[in-house]
Amino acid sequence: MKKLTILGSTGSIGTQTLDVVSREPEAYEVIGLAAGGNIGLLIEQAKRFRPRTVCLSTKALAEEAKLHLPSGMKVVYGEEGLIEIAAAPEADMVVTAIMGSRGLNATLAAISAGKDIGLANKETLVTAGHIVMKRASEKGVAILPIDSEHSAIFQCLNGEARSAVKGITLTASGGSFRERTRQQLEGVTVEEALNHPNWAMGAKITIDSATMVNKGLEVIEAHWLFDLDYEQIGVLIHPESIIHSYVEYVDNSIIAQLGMPDMRVPIQYALTYPQRRPIQTEALDLRKVGALHFREMDFARYPCLRMAYECGRAGLSAPTVFNAANETAVARFLEGAITFLDIERVIEQVLERHTVLEVPDVEAIAEVDAWARMEAASI
Repeated sequence: MKKLTILGSTGSIGTQTLDVVSREPEAYEVIGLAAGGNIGLLIEQAKRFRPRTVCLSTKALAEEAKLHLPSGMKVVYGEEGLIEIAAAPEADMVVTAIMGSRGLNATLAAISAGKDIGLANKETLVTAGHIVMKRASEKGVAILPIDSEHSAIFQCLNGEARSAVKGITLTASGGSFRERTRQQLEGVTVEEALNHPNWAMGAKITIDSATMVNKGLEVIEAHWLFDLDYEQIGVLIHPESIIHSYVEYVDNSIIAQLGMPDMRVPIQYALTYPQRRPIQTEALDLRKVGALHFREMDFARYPCLRMAYECGRAGLSAPTVFNAANETAVARFLEGAITFLDIERVIEQVLERHTVLEVPDVEAIAEVDAWARMEAASI
């Protein structure tokens, strides 16, 4: 029986992880659940899965939750509570599905405690890949990707010599506005941006998919996960989201991972690796799909992806600034404070104001992150 802690249990990945767990209850024990402010759903989850500890974002929410949770269940809160639950000795694996850069300290705490990581929080590697991967290597901890694209690459690399890899290609659906020109993006609404054609995801990642920031973050994450140069990482628009990504080898062979767009499949693979188990999801039938389509990535149409590559190549503090500026800009767009196209303008202006510098530790990353958020909020 695998013992799990899930950080971000009320979000899209967290709820789907618990769905996977519920289908094989004899295979898993939920040790801890952490959420932000969705107290109602967290209480439901806690009553159903009976974790030993739950975590909420504030003391007030934690006190309220205690009134409704089973007696004896520990309730913690805030950053300290998140770190405590991530490092709890009872868990074998921690699924990090917290949105944005908030998951970094908790992920590092889990690694330091010797927990394998089911990684669904790409911002952790974007902002601190040099720290996270070094610490994971030192502790002998496995970083198992949950993002469908990185899970696909991980699977396609199984059993192959890394020296034989020519490059990888991450596929992108193109997001909510893939059929629109840049001129047609003027004045698009939040509701339109949240209408993703293929995937059911949270609001922030859905917006990131539309701007292609999400793919840019995935490119930087792939650099750290698979130890590849940016010249070896390509992106291709694939509207059907059937080929989740692929690897090209030096003999010009390509190995791809295919499946219906359902996040429960890569989630389960991370939980059960190196085994594969049956799962009740729709099977891929290529006869019904009929045809698969591909388009070359247009960096003029998607300037955020261009900026992500530039920041990845620059390294040091640049990816942290890119991520923080985007998180702030997306939040402002969702609130109606700026337009959709303003997201990329905010990111670009913050990057122009930033002088790239070394970020040797979490404290330095936090300082740069805070600076970038303040600048993004002021534009």
